[in-house]
Amino acid sequence: MQAFPKFLIASPSFHGGRGALPSAGGHPADLTFLAGDKSFREKNRKSKLLEHSCLLLQGMHYPIYCFGSQSLKEDTSFEELSCIAEEEQSMLDAVLLSQWEDRMLKDFFKYDVTTSEIKVVTGNMKFLSQLNEGQITDHQSKSEGNTLHEFNPLVFDCMKHPEELLFCLASSKKAKSELTPSASVPDCAVLVIINVTPVEYGHVYLVPCASNKLYPFLDARSIEISTRLAAEINNQSFRVFYDCYRPNCSAVYFEACYLPHPLPVEFRPVSTFFGGGRRGIHICSITDYPIKTLSFKTTHNLKILAAVISEICFHLEEKDIQYNLMISDSGKRIFLFLQQTCAASRAISAWECGGYFLFADRYEFDRITEDAMVNRLSSFSLDDHNFEAVKQLCCSIASKFDV
Repeated sequence: MQAFPKFLIASPSFHGGRGALPSAGGHPADLTFLAGDKSFREKNRKSKLLEHSCLLLQGMHYPIYCFGSQSLKEDTSFEELSCIAEEEQSMLDAVLLSQWEDRMLKDFFKYDVTTSEIKVVTGNMKFLSQLNEGQITDHQSKSEGNTLHEFNPLVFDCMKHPEELLFCLASSKKAKSELTPSASVPDCAVLVIINVTPVEYGHVYLVPCASNKLYPFLDARSIEISTRLAAEINNQSFRVFYDCYRPNCSAVYFEACYLPHPLPVEFRPVSTFFGGGRRGIHICSITDYPIKTLSFKTTHNLKILAAVISEICFHLEEKDIQYNLMISDSGKRIFLFLQQTCAASRAISAWECGGYFLFADRYEFDRITEDAMVNRLSSFSLDDHNFEAVKQLCCSIASKFDV
């Protein structure tokens, strides 16, 4: 394992990924991505492979980014966590981009994701689609009764090389966050691993593990660290995603990447139905969108927000309701997408819920319509009755913390 390079600041040409492309309507094309349907059996197989790879990390040394203790303080704001202006690059942002670009220069990726074509689909929603022919080989499948091809860009088939692990995230008792250039992997760390078949710039996995084993369930700490990562990266292009298809999934992992423009769901109108407490938590429903979606927002206390989301997700899994999470706005906003209960192999990803569709076939890419995308999302959406029940559940849980 090569030593961590002296602090590399990502070059402007790479920072934040590709630039916006003009669309036919004169609007910039929002560069985002989708992961298609996952197979529950395949997800568990890959999780077991990664668990084996965790054992291989013993004795290896990697850069370790230790979060300071600010996130544990009750009244810590996001502004205090970032400690820098939005136009400046944070240390964690530079670490992630420089390490990812280093692997790109060393040809660790199976293709150059910056060459994939992206367009805005004509219509009011401004859905996004990407032609990614690099993923045809292993990830193409056909959905039942649907003209859209479905893909799984999660090539989560264990690390084939130690350098696929970029660095680790860990907690610290020190007040401020700090970077250790080379150290052994600590217990209760989050592994930051490249996706060798990326869908967008900086595409990585965030894998919580403890005692060389993966986490079997989503907990408040995993959500807190993922949100803290977004807050300390402090880059509006950076987003974190989580997919949960079955409560008995064998491992938890997040994904993240840089998207220089908003996903369609992020600029849809909202209706606030909870807010005003001391913790500053606000819960909104996204209106005029084909899949039922809630957004959670606060400017204070990552720990409280993470605890609220974690408990909500726990109850959703108990009720066998499938869901997805997306963390955006430098950790200040978390989206909860709600799907109807169905076979795990038919669940859709957080990126597709957010309005991004991936294609490996030029013919379908050129002919996709907004109506087809709306129908697809609507077919997976939770029904109105259960959506109201989930909203009541969210209010009940948030009210316990927001006092």
